[in-house]
Amino acid sequence: MSQQHPAAPAHHSTVAAVADRRRDWWRDAVIYQVYPRSFADSNGDGMGDLEGVRSRLPYLRDLGVDAVWLSPFYASPQADAGYDVADYRAVDPMFGNLLDADALIRDAHELGLRIIVDLVPNHSSDQHEWFKRALAEGPGSPLRERYHFRPGKGKNGELPPNDWESIFGGPAWTRVTEPDGTPGEWYLHLFAPEQPDFNWDHPAVGDEFRSILRFWLDMGVDGFRIDVAHGLVKADGLPDLGSHDQLKLLGSDVMPFFDQDGVHAIYRQWRRILDEYAGERIFVAEAWTPTVERTANYVRPDELHQAFNFQYLSTEWDAAELRTVIDRTLEAMRPVGAPATWVLSNHDVTRHATRFANPPGLGTQIRTAGDRELGLRRARAATLLMLALPGSAYIYQGEELGLPDVVDLPDEVRQDPAYFRGAGQDGFRDGCRVPIPWAREGSSYGFGSGGSWLPQPASWGELSVEAQTGVPGSTLELYRTALTVRRTQPDLGAGDAVEWLRAPEGVLAFRRGEFVCVANTTGESVATPAYGRVLLASGEVTEADDETKVPADTTVWFTTA
Repeated sequence: MSQQHPAAPAHHSTVAAVADRRRDWWRDAVIYQVYPRSFADSNGDGMGDLEGVRSRLPYLRDLGVDAVWLSPFYASPQADAGYDVADYRAVDPMFGNLLDADALIRDAHELGLRIIVDLVPNHSSDQHEWFKRALAEGPGSPLRERYHFRPGKGKNGELPPNDWESIFGGPAWTRVTEPDGTPGEWYLHLFAPEQPDFNWDHPAVGDEFRSILRFWLDMGVDGFRIDVAHGLVKADGLPDLGSHDQLKLLGSDVMPFFDQDGVHAIYRQWRRILDEYAGERIFVAEAWTPTVERTANYVRPDELHQAFNFQYLSTEWDAAELRTVIDRTLEAMRPVGAPATWVLSNHDVTRHATRFANPPGLGTQIRTAGDRELGLRRARAATLLMLALPGSAYIYQGEELGLPDVVDLPDEVRQDPAYFRGAGQDGFRDGCRVPIPWAREGSSYGFGSGGSWLPQPASWGELSVEAQTGVPGSTLELYRTALTVRRTQPDLGAGDAVEWLRAPEGVLAFRRGEFVCVANTTGESVATPAYGRVLLASGEVTEADDETKVPADTTVWFTTA
């Protein structure tokens, strides 16, 4: 790239010192996702930033997480909240600068926290230097070969090169106006038009991203979350899909633009780079695949370390469905030796406290608040179930406060690019991105001194960190206790199996050594055996006559020791 960048400081010794405390840390890590623009604002401009994140690192250490995953903070026009990257080696001014990133990484390591950064290799911004030059140089430019430029179909090239649809709705192709002012070639963008897809068949693309990996590894980051990890390679010839309702096929079929086998050669190259660095750095794949078995392909021993378990995220609060996906996940990961991952929410889906408040079958983007009390009760129970399972768990910022989705944002404040397109994703991701509350009062409940880029509900104050800290039974204290117990119980964390126990219909019960978890997904109290001493419960339980009465939508942890 043409822009000059300061040399990245080397943190190898710091990272190694952190990692020495616990090898294979990623196999049972609890990783906290920070969405920087909505976490903490240090300068009062209404937008979260890296210095804000840095100031709150002690909170995350005290919460008990092992690592922090930062959503993109790179230089970007922000057409898709930073997932349209113009410069992969620069920090966007709205978030700070490279010195702020350096300070954040150093402080995190001193606190025993690891830092994972987002990497966006499927597409760039249309303001990336390569793409701008490709447009300016016109047809035949070598830079166009680094993207997917094609002539259109039809008599005058007026039709897209194929029938692929954008995930955000509409065609996956946009026609450019050439330097001479005439309509010209088309370029591929599986997401917004401002996000042209890279052509990973071109060697310069691979060279560039290997360089980007080294830049951030030299800065001291502990790993990368790979955005759209399943999307880099497209089928030869870019064949028509033949369906005009393609979005319904996502996640159920292998598409010509998703989950192509060629992506695995790329990740084997990347893994060799990562393994050169001290401190057990890791890769985490965002890979939407038709099955957990295909997800397992991404985490073979010479590829990536973890992959998000979207099948689990999209499972209803139902014992039978949960047991099925748990079994399939553990079974799929066992042959490749990778840990299972468990996740309930992220920056792209409705928070699970709201999903579980609504009737089943509505998917992962929901527009109604539902029964708030029911949703919170189920969310707390689901968290304890998730943290009891073998492997690694992900927590999205604000889950520990029991935050619901904000489903009543006025249309005029919405910023999700999918909202402004006629079809595709529902476009209501803003609801899970509302800045989180730290204090009971103030212009943005402690988020910053100058308001917040999305409006916060009036109820946010009573859900704030301040309001819940030290309050027995609060959701924040439940998380803090659960993460402490998880860290101290030898049978929790890493592993690849559970021993299922007999349980009433609608109840999950399993053993891991001297630890037992019971999750009641029904709307009624149930009696189960008293498996031992109660370590923790998401609701009030009673014990009598060798039985434990588990309330509706409640999870209980026992120890038999």
